[in-house]
Amino acid sequence: MIYLPDLMLTVFYAAFGILLMILANIVIDFFIPGDFAEEIRRGNRAVAWLSAGSFIGIGEILRAVIISPASDAMALDFVQGVVASVVYAAAGILFFIIGFFVINAWHRKYKLAAEIRRGNTAAGIFVFGIFVGLSLVISGAVH
Repeated sequence: MIYLPDLMLTVFYAAFGILLMILANIVIDFFIPGDFAEEIRRGNRAVAWLSAGSFIGIGEILRAVIISPASDAMALDFVQGVVASVVYAAAGILFFIIGFFVINAWHRKYKLAAEIRRGNTAAGIFVFGIFVGLSLVISGAVH
């Protein structure tokens, strides 16, 4: 039997997660220089790899936030559960961005953002891996 409150929570968290994913990627696009939409239109595969890693990484962090014990509060207090989800998602996204810059600073021999704008696919794949790796660590921390 379908339990309507559970179905409504599923719909809410799916929509909420999609909205947070879009907002997180806007923030990431802001912090990493370059016009990603234009670069993808031009066929820049490096930017496509970076963007794919960003979406996968943010999705993994949001998945951990949604299934975290804090979301159990939803059954008791909807607003408290939503606020907890937003706070943990924001913290996860912040650490995601900080992690990128820390790793980028550690690789001082080249500037990843500049290499990606130039279309260096290897740099894009490398950042994809950074984003996925960061998301695995951060999602474990926020869960």
